[in-house]
Amino acid sequence: MQTKWRNWVHVTKLDPDKKLPRGAFADIATSGTDALMLSGTLNVTLENMASLKEEVARAGLPLVVEPAGPDVVMFDGIDLVFVPSVLNSSEVQWILGKHRDWVLHHTVNWEKVVPEAYIVLNPDSAVGKVTHADCRIGKEVVASYASIADHYFHFPIVYIEYSGIYGAPEVVKAAADVIDNAILYYGGGINSPERAAEMAQYADTIVVGNAVYDQGIEVLKATVRAVS
Repeated sequence: MQTKWRNWVHVTKLDPDKKLPRGAFADIATSGTDALMLSGTLNVTLENMASLKEEVARAGLPLVVEPAGPDVVMFDGIDLVFVPSVLNSSEVQWILGKHRDWVLHHTVNWEKVVPEAYIVLNPDSAVGKVTHADCRIGKEVVASYASIADHYFHFPIVYIEYSGIYGAPEVVKAAADVIDNAILYYGGGINSPERAAEMAQYADTIVVGNAVYDQGIEVLKATVRAVS
């Protein structure tokens, strides 16, 4: 599992603060998505994260936790923990500080940890507001962050996050053009096969989240088919 994640092309993001109808997890399990990521920004607790983990464990898919903070990290029953550093945040706590506190006060199973270099680009998103990210940056600046993340800090993942809106393909392409080693993730507004296919031209892995809650499983399956 430590290296297989590099071959994922489609990940489904599930929010502990949201609910899906009965039977949805069984449908997600057979959708063709490569993995499930448990992730959210608002109202995420260790309790609702653990509850969601128990619900989706039966799906039999690789299970990733992407924590909003050190208090909601879990390792039991989880394959990997993707830990974000928001590179374009104006506050160091979202780049390094919360990570220091995590290591200082908790036991870390480093074998399951995969660092992510996050570049957040939707100023109206919860993650953009909470982290005070400088979202109004052009593709050249995004590419510079991506290059530093890949070549200087050696992050295994660079994650372009538009969180709730569909982003600019040229921005994702600019990041892809300067990355040699990291896996490029894209998330935000993928609610159709056309959008999935467009972003998959540049990103190694696309992440589908809100569409599962807003439009249902059939849209999720369509995005899987578009990138498979």
